[in-house]
Amino acid sequence: MATLSDVARRAGVSPATASRVINGSSKPVTDELRERVLAAVAELQYVPNAHAQLLARSHRSAVGVIVHDVSDPYFAEITRGLQRVATDQGRLLMICNSYRDPDRELEYVELLRGHQVAALILAGSGYHDEAFTRQLNEKLAAYEATGGRVAVIGRHEHSGDAVMPDNRAGGYLAGRELCGLGHRAIGVIAGPRILTTTTDRLAGLRQALTEQGRELPERRIRYAEFDRDGGAEATARLLDADPELTAIVALNDSMAIGALATLRTTGLAVPQQVSVLGFDDMPIARDVTPALTTVRLPLVHMGVRAMSLVLGPGAAAPRVEVLPAELIRRDTAGPVPRSTRATAGSAPRARRGDTTS
Repeated sequence: MATLSDVARRAGVSPATASRVINGSSKPVTDELRERVLAAVAELQYVPNAHAQLLARSHRSAVGVIVHDVSDPYFAEITRGLQRVATDQGRLLMICNSYRDPDRELEYVELLRGHQVAALILAGSGYHDEAFTRQLNEKLAAYEATGGRVAVIGRHEHSGDAVMPDNRAGGYLAGRELCGLGHRAIGVIAGPRILTTTTDRLAGLRQALTEQGRELPERRIRYAEFDRDGGAEATARLLDADPELTAIVALNDSMAIGALATLRTTGLAVPQQVSVLGFDDMPIARDVTPALTTVRLPLVHMGVRAMSLVLGPGAAAPRVEVLPAELIRRDTAGPVPRSTRATAGSAPRARRGDTTS
């Protein structure tokens, strides 16, 4: 492979001049020299060493992002927002999937710190794990001491800039909607217990039910992975434990889609016999049949705001931005059946357009 010295010799300039042209230095270079260097780069098919460039620059160009799984629609939408701002500012995004493994998350913080990224964004949920939280904060503090910037998305026990989706309020909206439709026998498909996202969404839902005189016993809650298969399996277990459920709240849309699949397999009509309500409003929520009633979070905007915080001017005190949730009414939540498990063959209701609350 051609080296910087090869380019300099071909162009008839010093290596320092060739470097200034290739790296876009602010130091002046004549048009003639610039053209000679660029011609040599093209002839030799020279590719700059990105790692060497990073070490040579005082300006760090990359931003590290740790997500649970970028193939998950939730994180894919957040990443769209992150990428939008990074691209506008000429930054490279380095995305790491932790797959909800706290140890892997710690390893990635060290790895990204070693790559001297300009900023770090933790885009996944926080954990109810004191030992992990202590280690994470120690590593982030060491990184920030070198001039790195940090922001988190979601509730983390970290003192710093944060973008907080109002998960508790979203859970409350879901509970209030189902109570308003007359449901009392409500089951919940929750995510992993260790995640703060699960705790907050469940707490808001429970608050709404309590205010309306409803109970949410543990037998009506099933914890599972935040994915379609987890939702399908948890729904089957819920129905086995309590066949008289009239509504199911899934704490993310992927789980809700799994719930719809299980209900379809068991011959239970949605929403005539069982209502289903999701969370997040992923793009697929409006395309499933029936279209999913859900709680919307501004996922792309969450990514935009987190990246804007770490790339914008700093602040003397941590900044916390809370982004609201809203209820999106579609076709999977309806009034409680007049008789438990009414005939599944009843005609479906006319499809409605999206409405919000």
